Amino acid sequence: MSISAKAALLDEYALVARAVSAPARLMLLEQIAQGARGVEGLADKTGLTIANASQHLQTLRRAGLVTSRRDGKSVIYSLSDEKTLALMDLLRVLAERNLAQVEKILRGLSDGADAPEPISRDALAARITEGSVTILDIRPADEFELGHIPGAMNIALPDLDRFLSGFDTDAEIVAYCRGPYCIYAHQAVAALRKHGLNARRLEGGLPEWRADGREVATV
Repeated sequence: MSISAKAALLDEYALVARAVSAPARLMLLEQIAQGARGVEGLADKTGLTIANASQHLQTLRRAGLVTSRRDGKSVIYSLSDEKTLALMDLLRVLAERNLAQVEKILRGLSDGADAPEPISRDALAARITEGSVTILDIRPADEFELGHIPGAMNIALPDLDRFLSGFDTDAEIVAYCRGPYCIYAHQAVAALRKHGLNARRLEGGLPEWRADGREVATV
């Protein structure tokens, strides 16, 4: 391979790396992973202006991380494939392993307490079959409606306190949310365990569950 060809190839790889170098684009990927959405909806969910969201989405599309299609006057975005989700998770894994500040932030979500190991998706699927687990989807209702783990209860994090007294202290509770970057499940598990409940979070979230080819329910 010539030097010029190698340089051109590396430049294309760097295009992908640059595409995931902005927090706003990671937020957009997280939202698109919940289900296909239009620019206006993505802007609303991420707090970006429509123009800014559109610009970031074009960057993600040029890098091959998302695809777009027209639906009337709207442009709908989806993840290109499961490899995009895998890249998102790899960024999380590397950051958690190598950046002390990430560990500090995550421990802060549990008020400094050690969080229990997350439950694997295989293990949760087995417990669903047994009927031996309570599943909490901690995402907003509109994301829950796009798809959720069958049998999950949708309780947004701000509403969790109202339900604490209704949980069986002997029951196993598994909480999940959006995927690699979502902290709702961390916070929910910390709140549940403070009240003496047997809770832990799912490894991954709804997007990873779906990517495994597992059943997803809709409302």
